Amino acid sequence: MILDERDTREQDVINIARHMMVAARTAPKGKGVDIIEIKTVAGDDIEKLALETEKQAEETGMKFFFRDANCVRSAGAVVLIGTKEQKHGLNCYQCGYSCQTKPEATPCAINTIDVGIAIGSAVATASDMRADTRIMFSVGFAAQKAGWMGECRQVIAIPVSISSKNPFFDRKPKEQEKPQ
Repeated sequence: MILDERDTREQDVINIARHMMVAARTAPKGKGVDIIEIKTVAGDDIEKLALETEKQAEETGMKFFFRDANCVRSAGAVVLIGTKEQKHGLNCYQCGYSCQTKPEATPCAINTIDVGIAIGSAVATASDMRADTRIMFSVGFAAQKAGWMGECRQVIAIPVSISSKNPFFDRKPKEQEKPQ
């Protein structure tokens, strides 16, 4: 059997995303409570996510979302990591409030930290597999607004590429403008 890397690339990037999801799931959680949600977007849904990111650029006025939508189009997969909102009863004041006085719109710091640790584990795994990634709140925001992550209130996206050059860092400023 002879395998050409180009012929296996699509499946390889999905397998890397699967390993990233495992790393995010098994990452340490504050107070040992697991309320992290993890999904991978691939195939035709990549374009749907890019279009949703462009829609959010229009609605929010954040023009760099257009640039990030193009990055999504360059990805073989996009890993989404988010957390549901849950008070942990620690009264740690890390969010600026006790659990009893925390406003509904203020995220629990423990939940935010859990997402950060999960993201770190996921991108470290991708790095170990020599895949290129970039952490993008813009694309996570779009996935959240589209309802792809259920009740999650904090969602971050990690596009993944295994091309010969990382498409997520040498981004041109003109890509921030709306495509014609």
